[in-house]
Parts: sequence; structure tokens; C-alpha cells
Amino acid sequence: MSAAAPLSKRERLAIARHDMPVREALVRIGGFEEVNLGFTEQVALAEAQRCLQCRVAPCVAGCPVGVDIPAFLGRLEDGDLAGAADVLLGGNALPAVTGRVCPQESQCEARCVLARKGQSVAIGHLERYVADWAREHRASPASGSASSESARPQRAPSGRRVAIVGSGPGGLTAAGELAGLGHEVTVFEALHVPGGVLVYGIPEFRLPNEIVAGEVARLEGLGVRFALNAVIGRTYTLDDLRAGFDAVFVAVGAGLPVFLDIPGEGLKGVYSANEYLTRVNLMQAYAFPEADTPVLQGRRVVVVGGGNVAVDAVRTARRLGAHEAILAYRRTRAEMPARAEEIRHAEEEGIRFEMLVAPISVHGDADRWVTGLKCRRMALGEPDDSGRHRPVPVAGSEHIIPCDTVVAAIGTRANPLLTATCPDLELGPWGNVVTDARGMTSLPGVFAGGDIVRGSATVILAMGDGKRAAHAIDDYLGCAGYDGRHGHDGDDWQEGSGHER
Repeated sequence: MSAAAPLSKRERLAIARHDMPVREALVRIGGFEEVNLGFTEQVALAEAQRCLQCRVAPCVAGCPVGVDIPAFLGRLEDGDLAGAADVLLGGNALPAVTGRVCPQESQCEARCVLARKGQSVAIGHLERYVADWAREHRASPASGSASSESARPQRAPSGRRVAIVGSGPGGLTAAGELAGLGHEVTVFEALHVPGGVLVYGIPEFRLPNEIVAGEVARLEGLGVRFALNAVIGRTYTLDDLRAGFDAVFVAVGAGLPVFLDIPGEGLKGVYSANEYLTRVNLMQAYAFPEADTPVLQGRRVVVVGGGNVAVDAVRTARRLGAHEAILAYRRTRAEMPARAEEIRHAEEEGIRFEMLVAPISVHGDADRWVTGLKCRRMALGEPDDSGRHRPVPVAGSEHIIPCDTVVAAIGTRANPLLTATCPDLELGPWGNVVTDARGMTSLPGVFAGGDIVRGSATVILAMGDGKRAAHAIDDYLGCAGYDGRHGHDGDDWQEGSGHER
């Protein structure tokens, strides 16, 4: 039977965008199962047909890791799932992750030609579909199965050794790229499991930990080593790594929380979003006492902030049993930087939004337990440096929101643990690492990327930094001036340390 004729542009334009099926709100707030259920094959193939296969594809320019989006969608439309996976994995080291948490609506999908007069192709949902298919239908490279062929062929071993500090999205991406380029890679992670912010900062209802574990296993199959419980700045210093490896990539993120700096912030029941989410996401505090780590399960919880972390925290509070979970934000919903999908899901789950309010103080009882958050109403004034309207206080508008738990989710900054032990490393005014156009720091052979350079950003931007740094490191190791030094023998970093995964 002959193949069906390709759809015309008119026929493609007539296809409506397919919605992501989701778990019912009243069901999902009872646990941490993933909210989005994923496309079926039939829906995925139909959605791929909406792609116009533009000769010059603006969507690719909107992707920080440069995935050939028309090529992967074209193979998907043809039913060639293996080919689609090859294209996707060839450009993106963590597609099952980015298919779930990347803000495609402001990046590749925002550039889609269809978005100019309607709705873009659901690139993110299709990315997730193909990545999940690949995970379920392809064996790990470590298995030796004939079906485990890699979308990114590995070069012959180079004999060069690279240390990566941090196993978040930037570090994992760099690890995959460098392994494919033939280098021996060891990833140092401060926590007891790899994944960084992907496992401690993003709730399982958005990104299941098993997805991250699968991506880590795939990297291990490529030969990447993971040294866990290794705090660079304590267990080892950056100078130790420089002596033991040919190059270093620092991708430790920006994990130091920013607090509200208001009276009462030291009361019992006040958390940073970092601690709150880490206790739940990484340490399974929702299962206490079966799990070792507890968390306060407040009845009335107020989360202060308007980004993805704030919305993650307030949705987590709802799942921990809060009768009222409130998001307090000093601007309006239109200015919230959180993803539109996550805001919509929060509304469906009964989250109460208190817009145009700013906290003044935390109130407590005689035993120093939180009883309320005093706030002041705000109005929007002139735009600030970010282009958003600056909130200004409304006189006489003070009021108290009764609550027993307050979570501050207003941002993070660079943790000085690593940088404080390396005074020759050039830092910016906020403690972030300064790099040149290649991603190299002031220390030769030491590169950096992600939030430790940018400040708080997105998973996909950190991945873009990791990909670019990997190729810059490859160039550096191959340059004429490279002397081939290795320092310590490779096994010194694994044997007897108790840290290797």
C-alpha cells in the first residue's frame, strides 16, 4: 500500500492544538502523582501534523540547546519514533526532563509560526512523548543490547579527565556531551542522590524522581561516574579538582535562599522554599514517620512569591493537607513569572491567590509559633528594570492573613561554600562566578554555567550553558597549548571515598 500523501499547509492549519490530559484536581491533591498524563501515540502523531516544516525554523532559534525541532517532529509525524528519538536525543541530553519543566511557551513555542495568529505546535508535550517512548523502548547503553544504539555516537577515548561540580541540569548535560566526546567524566554531587535541583527543588507531581534517575542511569551507561556526598569546598576544594583533572565545570546552581528580611521571620513555622521543597521532594517528608525527615503540615499556609518555586511550594502545601493554601504576590497575575500551566493547575487545585500584597511581619504566639502574616496592599507604579510595573505601597492597607506556616519563595543567590575556598576565582557583585564568552572562569581550565553564573534561571538555560561549556572544554583540551597533565591517578577519586554511586 502506498504511503499517504503529505498534508497540505491548509490541512495542517485546520488541525486544532491538542490539550494535555491531566489527573483530576480533587484526585491529584491527595498525593504526589504526576499531574500531566502524557499524549497517546494517536494524539502525538496528530499534533506533529500541525508542524508546517518551515524552511527557516524560528522555533530552533528559541531552543537554548538547539534541538532540530522540525526534524524530530517530521519523523514523529511519519511514525518513525526511533528516528524522532535519535534527533531529539542528539540535541537534548535530558528530553524527558525538559518535556515536563521547560517553559516552551516562552521559548521554542513562542517562536512557532502558528503562534502568530493562533496556538503553537505543542512542542514540549511532543518532546515528552518521544523521550518517554525512548525510555520505555530502548535498552540502557550499559545493557549491551543491540537496541541500545546511541543517538549521539561516542568518540574514541581521549584520555582526558573532566570533573563536573553539581549534578543538576547543567552538570548532567555537560556530562553527557563530554562523555560523547570521548572524555572521562566524574560528577561530584553534594547530596546523597544525583539530580540537583531536579530532585530536591521540583515536586514529583511535575517531575517524578524516577524520570531523573532514568536520565542519570543513561549517563552512567555512557561511562559517567557520580561521586555523591562530595561537597566541593569541604570534602574537596576546587584546587584539589584542578590538580586531579584536566578541566573542571562548575554547575552548583544558586542554592542559597533569599529570605523576606521582616520581623518575626525567625518564628517556628517559617520556611525557605528550598528547605520546604527539599524536605518533601528529596526526603519524602510527606511519609513521616515512615521517612526519617518531618515537615510541618500546616492547616493554613501562606507562600510568598510569584515564580515557579512559589507555585510548586503552595501546591505542595495543598497536598500536605492544608485546608487553605495561599499564594501572596506583590504584583498581579499578569506579572507572575511562573508558567501559565502551573498557575492554571494551582487554581484548579483550590489555591487562593492574594495579589498585590507584600509581607511586613510574621506574627506568633507566646510559644513562638506562627499565627499570621501581616501584609500591606500594593498598587502598580512605573515599570522597573525588568519591564514589569513596580509595586508601591498603599497607605493604611495593612492587614493580617491568619496562618500557621509561612514559606518564603522570593529567590536564591550563589552559595559561597565553593567560592570562599578559592580566592583567585573572580566573582561578580552578587557572588556569582564571572566567565568569558566561552564559559571559562578566571582560572584556566575551570568553566562554569547555570545559576552560579546567571543567578536564578530555568532548567533549560542551565542545560544550554552545560552544552556550550562541554564543547568549549573539548576545544580547550584539544588546543595546542594543552600539556596533557592529569594530576592524581583516576582511581584516587573513587576508591575508598564512599562517595561514588
